[in-house]
Amino acid sequence: MHTLFASLPLVAAVLAVPQFLPQLARVRRAGTMAGVSWSWAALTSVNNAAWLGYFALSGFWTALVPAISATVLSGLLAVEVARRGSGMPKRPMVLTSVWAVVLLTAGVAFGRAGLGSALAVAFLLQVTPSVWTVYRSRDTAGVSRGTWLLIFGELLCWGVFGIHEADPRLIVLGATGVIASLLVLARVSWPRADRPPVTHLVEAP
Repeated sequence: MHTLFASLPLVAAVLAVPQFLPQLARVRRAGTMAGVSWSWAALTSVNNAAWLGYFALSGFWTALVPAISATVLSGLLAVEVARRGSGMPKRPMVLTSVWAVVLLTAGVAFGRAGLGSALAVAFLLQVTPSVWTVYRSRDTAGVSRGTWLLIFGELLCWGVFGIHEADPRLIVLGATGVIASLLVLARVSWPRADRPPVTHLVEAP
């Protein structure tokens, strides 16, 4: 049983490395970003950069590769969404920058514990724009089920591993990720039939 739990970070890593490739491919292939939040992509990049520090300080070396992958690919997704939309939304961009400073300050001032506590809140902030956008959008053609299925699998692994390790930060991360993934997948699977589709959704500046 110990071997099973010990393998969960590796499974999470396998699921996380290609996580944003389906979403990038979906946006480019469909030619639409409908239902995709720029804030989600940008915050995912910032938060995963911070998770790199947390995982390194915690000795979770297998988690470094997926954290790097998520940082780079979600950053590319944010650029792609901005390029296909009306550029980077000003208010979300400012808030994302402020959050990056908060994470950096928490890590420098309070070390692993402070950074981990901030990151426990970070994922909730990260996925909220995505859930909000996908439920506001009349059209979800730009949202990739593949990406959200991979997110679901990865965060489920981290949640179970967090329970095994009695790590409250990983437990919160896992629970938040599973709930958010299920909400997005539910919205994409059952589109609103009472509203005509639109080609994109632009976040408020």
